[in-house]
Amino acid sequence: MKRTTHKTDIFVIGFALFSMFFGAGNVIFPPYLGLQSGSQWFLGFLCYYLADIGLALVALFAMLRCGSPDGITRPLGKIPATLLMSAIVLCIGPMLAIPRTAATTYEMSVAPLVAGFSPLLFSALFFLLILLLCLRESAVVDIVGKFLTPALLAGLLILIVRGVIDPIGPVPSRTLVENVPANGIEAGYQTMDVLAAVVFGIIILKSAEEKGHTTTRAKSRVVAGAGIVAGTALLVVYLGLTYLGVTTSRFFDLSVNRTYLVVSIVQNLMGSAGTLLFAVVVALACITTAVALVSSAAAYFSGLSSGRISYKFLVVLICVFSAVVSSIGLDQIVSIASPVLSIVYPPTLVLIVLAFFQRWISNDWVFRLAAFGALITSLLTVISTYGTPILLLSRLPLADLGFGWVVPAALCGILGLLIPAARQ
Repeated sequence: MKRTTHKTDIFVIGFALFSMFFGAGNVIFPPYLGLQSGSQWFLGFLCYYLADIGLALVALFAMLRCGSPDGITRPLGKIPATLLMSAIVLCIGPMLAIPRTAATTYEMSVAPLVAGFSPLLFSALFFLLILLLCLRESAVVDIVGKFLTPALLAGLLILIVRGVIDPIGPVPSRTLVENVPANGIEAGYQTMDVLAAVVFGIIILKSAEEKGHTTTRAKSRVVAGAGIVAGTALLVVYLGLTYLGVTTSRFFDLSVNRTYLVVSIVQNLMGSAGTLLFAVVVALACITTAVALVSSAAAYFSGLSSGRISYKFLVVLICVFSAVVSSIGLDQIVSIASPVLSIVYPPTLVLIVLAFFQRWISNDWVFRLAAFGALITSLLTVISTYGTPILLLSRLPLADLGFGWVVPAALCGILGLLIPAARQ
């Protein structure tokens, strides 16, 4: 009986984790990536999957190893760690990811079906629903894991199977972009799942504890198993959606709007009935992700204030703020997210990787300087991309894949070994 309960908890939490990860970006990015990649669509998918869920699972296991999300950033020192974690939570929270869930739901679920429906009114109704779901903090994982995810997964599989059996068009012999791996990695970044994994750990660990898994070993087994369940389900869904995108290469080019591309795929494969089905699927995907993000962000900032600001008050505040931001539209949110994530991701990834070696690295300066090297390089890269070109950055190893910050981070980390340790 105990074994059955353990397995059940793994699947419930795993499906919840799947639905937390599979949100707004995960619907729109894989099909567009397939369109971009053409004949190299599987390579593009592989790079996307590794940069998205591959790194997200690494982040989840790093969080388990450290015992808490804060354990990953702790070597930076109290103030820098708090600033970085707050930046992460704001990115996957009210500044970018949460408003994107509402904007995606409106553009892909409401606008194609109900012409003239006010986006402001929809945003208010959307976040009212999120507010009601999040107020019961302890029930968040069970709500999404037991009830919403099965419907979400079933709808996606129906669409994918139909697209594989009767594809829209053939796989082309060309690609629409020069660097398919780099585009796959960038799309993986845009989902923000790596940042989300660090914060999702707050409610995933809490859920495991509430189900009776209180020891470190028990929690690790349940969360690790849940990560494998979520990663496998996402592998199937992402692969299918990327393939659906590549089959549209005969009809679209890179100028097509991401949401229009997805809606067109659905209409082509399943007609008006399919459009209604996919509207429900997208709404479920975005609702489940929004619930997880709002709950995680509210829990983090409530803990940061040592409980002086209540969880429920923060849920209300985040929902109201996100409703306002979502009104600017999906494409604008995506364009704003790109440079912000290019700065926040690298130092976070450095700390995630180093978290696996914390027990052997006794000098916090290694963590601090490595993260600083990644941060400065990524900041200069954004300036070079959107402002004044800096030729040296393009010559860094791995720069063509978006990982030009790796070598500077490694060199700065080695430099940190030369500074006397000051671990508290």
